[in-house]
Order: sequence, then C-alpha cells, then structure tokens
Amino acid sequence: MVRRLRIVAMGDSLTVGFIPTRLADQPYSRFLAEMIDAYVTRVNPAHDFTVHLINRGVNGDLTRDMLRRFQRDVIAEQPQYVILLGGSNDVGWGVPVDAIFSNLQAMYDAARQHAVEPIGCTVPSVLGWDDGIPPRQELNQLVKGFCREQDMLCADVFEGTCDPTTHRLTTAYASDGLHFNAVGYRRLAEIVFNDALRTVLARELR
Repeated sequence: MVRRLRIVAMGDSLTVGFIPTRLADQPYSRFLAEMIDAYVTRVNPAHDFTVHLINRGVNGDLTRDMLRRFQRDVIAEQPQYVILLGGSNDVGWGVPVDAIFSNLQAMYDAARQHAVEPIGCTVPSVLGWDDGIPPRQELNQLVKGFCREQDMLCADVFEGTCDPTTHRLTTAYASDGLHFNAVGYRRLAEIVFNDALRTVLARELR
C-alpha cells in the first residue's frame, strides 16, 4: 500500500517564483520537490511513499488575501502540511507588522483546526531598500517566537539568504531586489527542506 503525503506551498510571488527579467517562473516548490524525491528514494527503498507538493502562490498577494483564500486553496486540498510564506508585500505597502502577523497567526490557527500542520517561514530581506529591512526583522521575530511557543517548524528564509553583515538580501540570490533569481529560489527550497521538510519526512517515514 502506497502512503501519500500532501503539502501545500501557500504564498505570494515568492511562492510563484516570479522573476521580473524572465518569462518563466522559477517556483521554489519545483526545486523542493526534487529534493524531497531524492530524499525519499534514498531512505525508502520499498518505494511505498509519495509526496504531492501543491503550489498556491499568487503574485501581489498580501497576507489578508492569503487568509481570504485559505479555505479554498489550502483546507480544501486536504493536505497534511502547509508551508506559509507571506508578508513581504504587506511590508512594502506599509501594513503594520502586528496586523501582518495577526493574519499569519489566523492562518496557522485555521490550519491546525483542520488537522493541517503549518510550517512557518520568515520573509527574506531586500536589496536596495534598507528602510524595508527593520520591519521585516520585526515580523520575523514574531514568526519565530510563535513557532517556538507552538512547537511549529520554521524555515528561516531571512537568515539563510541575507548578508550577515548588512542584513541585505545577498546579491547572488537577488533579481530586482525584492524577488529572488533562479539561484535564490533554489536556495529558498534548500532552506525549507533543511529547516522543516527533512524533519517532516523523517517523521513520516519512521
């Protein structure tokens, strides 16, 4: 009997894999699926376990928009896990950090109420807009603190993609300063895999 795991990647253009200079998107979920497949193939020689990764990113979404479509795009898919990456657009539009986090927490709570385990993500930094870094750091502290308190897995995208000295988005990962390039989206997948999905898979394959 084949066991099946469903995971939804929920978010904005960073989940879509938007790159302004390219016609084709580079969703991190594509790279993440490759990493998951390689891991499962290596540790599960019986080949009786499959993972279905569903991308539900929407360009331009604020966290309030994600919350509005959460039932349709996440709960209705009946996944076991949801990866939640949102808040970058809110910061860009000047939405207060507390309001952003309130929307994220509402999604975390809604997921658990429907037996879906949420995986939190910090938002990445930016390059060329230093004023946008402090609110991102403030939001990320709230996300990480909540994940610790609630025993939730958390992928620290900010720390994994920023310059440790300036806290700006690392040039090698940036396209327009707000979005990643293809290398950056692969790096995002690596962070989500190493910080969260490796633990999920080890747990599910026990």
